[in-house]
Amino acid sequence: QVQLVESGGGLVQAGGSLRLSCAVSGPTFSSYAMGWFRQAPGTGREFVAAIHWSSGNTHDGDSMKGRVTVSRDNAKNTVYLQMNSLRPEDTAVYYCAAAGYWGPSIRSVEEYDYWGQGTQVTVSS
Repeated sequence: QVQLVESGGGLVQAGGSLRLSCAVSGPTFSSYAMGWFRQAPGTGREFVAAIHWSSGNTHDGDSMKGRVTVSRDNAKNTVYLQMNSLRPEDTAVYYCAAAGYWGPSIRSVEEYDYWGQGTQVTVSS
């Protein structure tokens, strides 16, 4: 079973940056796609970005396009989400997730089999 542990959230001023990390463990996770989602209070989980572990191909969602970069470090078994030019509306719990799929519906929550516990990101104005 794949296990995911996020870190790196916190409080940041508008215009600032944060890098979230997701430590990954478990069998055959290198065949997975790793996604980042966020969820603000009272809303559903929103796709932010994803990366296919073995190929390194990435796909960005619309919500933070141009302000995020997803990457992975094979040696550290860690996926990162670099977020820049943060806005108060980016405040949410950010989740890392793993999917045994890479394709047109990689933005869909339903494609993901494993989830981390989430890390809070708060952007002050």
